Amino acid sequence: MHALKYDGRRSLADPLAVRMRDCGRWVLDDADVLVPVPLHPSRRRERGFNQAADLAKRIGLPVAPILRRVRPTVAQTTLAAGQRHGNVRGAFAATRRAADFSGCIVVVVDDVSTTGATLESCARALLERGIGEVRALTAARVVTRPR
Repeated sequence: MHALKYDGRRSLADPLAVRMRDCGRWVLDDADVLVPVPLHPSRRRERGFNQAADLAKRIGLPVAPILRRVRPTVAQTTLAAGQRHGNVRGAFAATRRAADFSGCIVVVVDDVSTTGATLESCARALLERGIGEVRALTAARVVTRPR
């Protein structure tokens, strides 16, 4: 994931998306559209691409960028689990075009889920715009051992 996200090895999106499609088939069944988690424009310029969008485009369902990041946030990797929800609370908004998908089943796509804070914030914004159901699909999930 690090090589894709930070080293710009975008070719890794192909095998990761295949794996996401195969392992997440039950999430994708009967879904209408994929929605990649957006980067803030400043982070997008800095990185040069959005890894979540690269993954979504390769999964094989229609992709609709109907979410936008309305404020910059600190990178979640720098925060403790308890701080992550507050960091992304209100950071996303559905676009006007989201109304075209009212009542639909939407799958939010991201590279990694650690606490689910980003996915929850995205889902909240979409549901407020009338999306019927929001599911999530990520390439990786961080699992920590209890201490």
